[in-house]
Amino acid sequence: MANLDDLYREIILDHYRTPRNRGELPPPAVRTEGYNPLCGDELVVYLDIHDGVLVDIKLTGHGCSISQASSSMMSAAVKGKTVDEVRAAIERFKQLMTVHESSLDGDAEPPVADIHTMGELAALQGVVKFPVRIKCATLAWNTLSQGLDDTYGVQGTGSK
Repeated sequence: MANLDDLYREIILDHYRTPRNRGELPPPAVRTEGYNPLCGDELVVYLDIHDGVLVDIKLTGHGCSISQASSSMMSAAVKGKTVDEVRAAIERFKQLMTVHESSLDGDAEPPVADIHTMGELAALQGVVKFPVRIKCATLAWNTLSQGLDDTYGVQGTGSK
């Protein structure tokens, strides 16, 4: 398990040091701002959606290593996906970040994400051991979700 923890740490550091999809998209791209007052993380997510597909995504902002790595991983995971696939990815990630009571009692380990289905996002599963950092990891995902909600409504999908 130590080797897997080292691998996960390296993935997070790689995304923090070399973030993917940094920059801005010009209008008419969807622009959504997110802020985590607990850590001071600030993020702007730009979405270019055509015919129900997230064609491009760009990010600007600053924050802690967890928020920056999570936003980079998120952008890589959802780019090119349909809006429905993006919403499903958001839900899967939020489930990964859910703190289960059994994982906090000291006897049980939190659920382990399958790296084959979650890809690099599985590297963030250790964040649940530090509940105060969960908001850092989910900031980008919540901001992405808000951008989709602003565009299509809370449950809607469609063409743009």
